Amino acid sequence: MIRNVHERPLAASADAVGALVDSLSSRDDRLWPVSDWPRLRLDRPLGVGADGGHGPVRYAVASYDPGRAVGFRFNRPAGFRGGHRFSVEPTGDATCVLRHELEMTVHGAARLTWPLFYRPLHDALLEEAFDRASAATGSAYAPARRSWWVRLLRAPWGRRKRRR
Repeated sequence: MIRNVHERPLAASADAVGALVDSLSSRDDRLWPVSDWPRLRLDRPLGVGADGGHGPVRYAVASYDPGRAVGFRFNRPAGFRGGHRFSVEPTGDATCVLRHELEMTVHGAARLTWPLFYRPLHDALLEEAFDRASAATGSAYAPARRSWWVRLLRAPWGRRKRRR
């Protein structure tokens, strides 16, 4: 079982951060780092049953508690069985924790592709999403830095984006 957790304490109310989560996949997505990563797209507004994903990763919304949490179930890549979830946990009147939890098992080729490709990209994307949440809420943060491996993996995508 793979369990991958990212969390960021924020100097903002859970309602304010919940609104960032609720904006996922919308035209005004304020959480996903849309300028540098494949956009999170769903076939309808954020809600249970919406299908979509980003890049080669596909999933469906399995649970949704507006302003608090959204959970996704993986459909692709092949070999990913499980899901991931964004949640907001209040820690005070004007503080909270934004959390992303991934729980899955991997099978077949995913036993190699998860640790070599998907995990480093996943971790970088989430830290950049959390940077956006920090910036949007005025919370102090040290910007995430991409590892040399993530920069190498993203190089072909960056060239495609520049050509557009």
